[in-house]
Amino acid sequence: MTDAGTMANDEGVDQSRRKFLTVATSATAAVGVAFAVTPFIASWNPSERARALGAPLLIDLSKLELGQMITPVWRKQPIYIFRRSPEIVAQLAAHDGRLKDPKSEDSVQPTYADNEQRSRRADVAVLIGTCTHLGCLPKQHFEPGDALLGTDWPGGFLCPCHGSRFDMAGRVFNGSPASTNLRIPPYSFPTDNTLLIGQDETTAQGAA
Repeated sequence: MTDAGTMANDEGVDQSRRKFLTVATSATAAVGVAFAVTPFIASWNPSERARALGAPLLIDLSKLELGQMITPVWRKQPIYIFRRSPEIVAQLAAHDGRLKDPKSEDSVQPTYADNEQRSRRADVAVLIGTCTHLGCLPKQHFEPGDALLGTDWPGGFLCPCHGSRFDMAGRVFNGSPASTNLRIPPYSFPTDNTLLIGQDETTAQGAA
């Protein structure tokens, strides 16, 4: 082979090497960019998770009538909010002997809801609407003497999955699979007609 042919082959090899190096360098750069972007994507995740946890939820109570219940969702959980009559509140203590935890000593609620009615205000009940047995959604049976639950039924909730029963304060009856009362979320009343779920004195101090 002539010197000219050898030189041509060398130039071809050099061209091929240059193309390979260019592609390899570009690929490495692309990988580097991918790794560089990953921390930024990861840095977005906490705020997304925070949003998924749920910001405080403001509820208008001005149109909530006696015996009526609304069910907003907070932190992917249904919240039962209902207005109780003075008669219902007065009758809560009458069936303490039929309850597993009448004083809510083994149940979950904020300290301000550690009372007979389990609420900050006697007329407004706020409960996390998931059964403490296996997480089903108890159904409201507010009418005393409900045909399904018997003439001695004082009003409350019945879980359709396994039959746990709760009164109008979310306290669990004897004979229910659930062992504890319905849980209560943190909440406050910014005004007489507004309810803020997810924020109270304790959580506000923690966020400060």
